[in-house]
Amino acid sequence: MATTPRLKEKYKNEVAKALQEKFNYKSFMQVPRLTKICINRGIGSAVADKKQVEIGIEELTMVTGQKAVATKSKKAISNFKLRENMPIGARVTLRGDIMFEFLDRLASIALPRVRDFEGISDTGFDGRGNYTLGVKEQIIFPEISIDKVNKITGMDITFVTTAETDEEARELLKLLGMPFKKQK
Repeated sequence: MATTPRLKEKYKNEVAKALQEKFNYKSFMQVPRLTKICINRGIGSAVADKKQVEIGIEELTMVTGQKAVATKSKKAISNFKLRENMPIGARVTLRGDIMFEFLDRLASIALPRVRDFEGISDTGFDGRGNYTLGVKEQIIFPEISIDKVNKITGMDITFVTTAETDEEARELLKLLGMPFKKQK
């Protein structure tokens, strides 16, 4: 028996209705929704040590629950000893139930574990309804054991929505449980 993620149910039952009332949408299909979450992790030390990319892929796979893939350099840069098509990072794109499960764990477990956490900044919107969040340490996720980590690296998490404005996207993410900083 398959279960529906908690946030997916919350979106259908509460969030969509609240957004429709706030922004006066005529149709339910106009209500913004989260389409995917892209997680990207650049590993700068991968040029010197190839094993770092494999470790990064493994950690990203553990955190998201979906197999991550290596990202490769597009061009050669001699100053960084970087050659074309050299693996330099890891990425994963989440959709559907896995996306909602990850968002739930990120908002309720991982982000509150950040040291001196007061909320996430609302300056990461791109003007088209997408939001990018930078995480400085991968150890905020409980799936990663601190004892096994040999190098602390961060990651970029991008939330892609169907919202047309940043205000709509901010409200959508806020209603889904993202802890934005209190505005002064």
